[in-house]
Parts: sequence; C-alpha cells; structure tokens
Amino acid sequence: MKRSVLKFGGSSVADFSKIKNIAQYIKERVEADEQLVVVVSAMGKTTDQLLASVNELTSKPNDKDLAMLLTTGEQQTISFLSLALNDLNVNAKPLTGYQAGIETIGKHLKSKISSIKTDLLEQLFEEQNILIVAGFQGFNKAGELTTLGRGGSDTTAVAIASALDCPCEIYTDVTGVFSTDPRVYPEAKRWDTISFEEMMEMSALGAGVLETRSVELANNHNIPIYLGKTLSNEKGTWIVPNDQMLERKAVTGVALDKEMAHVTITYPNESQSFLHDLFIKLEEAEINIDMISQIQNQDGLQLSFTFKESEERELNELFDSLKSDYDHLYVKIETTYCKVSVIGAGMRDMTGIASKIFKTLIESDIPFYQVTTSEISVSYVVDGENGEKATRILCQTFDL
Repeated sequence: MKRSVLKFGGSSVADFSKIKNIAQYIKERVEADEQLVVVVSAMGKTTDQLLASVNELTSKPNDKDLAMLLTTGEQQTISFLSLALNDLNVNAKPLTGYQAGIETIGKHLKSKISSIKTDLLEQLFEEQNILIVAGFQGFNKAGELTTLGRGGSDTTAVAIASALDCPCEIYTDVTGVFSTDPRVYPEAKRWDTISFEEMMEMSALGAGVLETRSVELANNHNIPIYLGKTLSNEKGTWIVPNDQMLERKAVTGVALDKEMAHVTITYPNESQSFLHDLFIKLEEAEINIDMISQIQNQDGLQLSFTFKESEERELNELFDSLKSDYDHLYVKIETTYCKVSVIGAGMRDMTGIASKIFKTLIESDIPFYQVTTSEISVSYVVDGENGEKATRILCQTFDL
C-alpha cells in the first residue's frame, strides 16, 4: 500500500469550511488505497493569539509554561480534522507529538527532533489508514512538552516522512517555490523543480516558504518534498536531490529577509576573553547569528552580526549579563535594516555574478552595509526602505 506524509499549514486549516474540504480530499486518497500521516499546524493566527494573551499576564513568561500553552493550537486542529473525517465515516486517529513518539532535545521553545518511534506508528497503521499528527511539538526526556520553533510543523512532517521512508507533500497558500516572493515582485517565476541545496539556502536567507531544518532533513535522508497549494489542480514544485537537477541556472532566486536585526558591539580593549564569553552565551541561548564581521585594532574591538528579530529579547538579556562583567561595553541594535540575498547553484561554476550584483545595486543608488557570501549565494544588508526595490531590480537583472 502506498504511503505518504501530507502537511497542511495554518492558512489551509484556518476555518471549519477548509478543514471539511481537506477531510474530503483525504478520504478520496484513502479510498484510492493509500496510508497517510497528516501533519497540521494551528488554525490561522492561533499561535499569535496565544502569544498575545500571554503578554497580558507577564512580560517574562517561563519557557516551559509557554511551550505547554503553544502546543494547544495544533491539538485543536488535529481534533477538528479527526471529527470531520469520522463524520465522513473515515477512521482517523489524532495524535499529539507526545502520542506520536516525537522525542526532542534542546530548549523548550527551540527543540530539535532526536527520534521518532516508528514502531508505534506502524502499530497504529494496523488499525487505521489515517494518522493525524500535531505539528510543531514533541516531548523531552523529562516528559515535558516542547515546541520546535516557527515553521516547526514542516520539520515534523519531513521527520516523519524520513522515519517512514516515504515522500512528503507540504500544502500551503502558495502554488510552489518562486524565484522570489510574488507579493514583492508579481512577475516572479515558479520553478517545477529546485535542488535541496538551493532550497536550503533560500530558506536560511529569509524565503518563508519552507523551514530550513525541514529541507536539511529531507536532504540528509533523500526524501523528496512536494510543495503546492492546498486543494489546487495547479502544478507545484518538487524539491529534489542535487543530482536530479538536469540544468542549473546561474541564479535561481532572490530572498528578502525583513525579520532581520543588526547588532554592532564595541569594546575598548583587545579582549579575547570577551569574545569567548560572548559566543559561549550565544551558544547557550541557542541564538543563531548570521552575517558577521570583526575589526580589532589599537582602538579596541568592533563586532557586527545579524540575527532574527524575534530573538531580540533574549539577546538584550544576554548583553545585560555581559555588561556586568565588561565595563564600557557598547551595544547598538538596529531593526531598520533588511537582508537581500541572491541564490543559485550555478554560481560556483560561473564567473561575474557577484560583480553584476554589486554593479546593479550601485547603479540603482542602493547602499549596502555588510556583505557575506557562500558558494551559491551573496547577501547584502540594506536599508529596510530599499529591500523590496533591491529585490525587484535584481530579479529583473537575472530574468527571474
């Protein structure tokens, strides 16, 4: 019997009408002799609403309590979808992350999946053909509920597909992977296929289509991912191993990250102990820093890096603790910048791409403040007001 993992995002299950339509679609696939694991997100803006309610109670929520609260969003969805399926006389089993055996490690709000009890899932498949699993969540060794961070339902779906060795289909409100966000550049092209390598880079650099860890998991376990629009006949995009790409464009996409913040640190002494303590604390707080540059001379140290704007609270707490040990430490956090990245696997084999990007931005009067490169990408920090303009111009430059 064919087996697949399907994932439906928050916008796809935003109301009961959409949930009923998904239930009908699932029924048709099961009647075609298919076993399904269906992973779902919280309905619509439920997670944002839960976080807003917490702010009315406390400005410093306990991570353990917060994880317990946030898991309730997905638990609502699995219950509603199971109710809709059973109303269609389809036997379905709703499972929380705990019930599905999704074990995690790490902090309560930024956990990573360590293992999945596949024997438990196989046993459940003997009783019914549909397992509905709450995305975004799991449990740690202490038996506490944990969450996987924003976009964690994608990771849940791909992890289960990897454990069961079957394809993963992710359904959302877009029709596939585009060269850039069509809301920024309506002429953006949709790709029929894209490589794991390029998709990982695009996700990591701000394209909000898929969570980066989910693509990494698929790449590590060679699990193809299909990304398409929920209940649409329009063709989506297959994300496939690199060796399945017949042709590589020099540039595949332009990613715009508006949720980036930029920090500049100055310290008057040439202190290696300060750098050591800083990076130890960043690691302990699990704060992921991105573009980084350092200058050290007779005037002391200047260090700049970018990070996710959502982690500003944790970063401020980290710097407060450092200031107690390091006098004259100066920290400036800017949230008025954004990051524009040009991505393409063909870059490693083709010359002149970087110079073409620099020339385009300079001729368009778009200043940039920090630049970083990888084998298949070039990223620029620009003023927030220039982010969309730079994205559109670069797409036009590379015919995207």
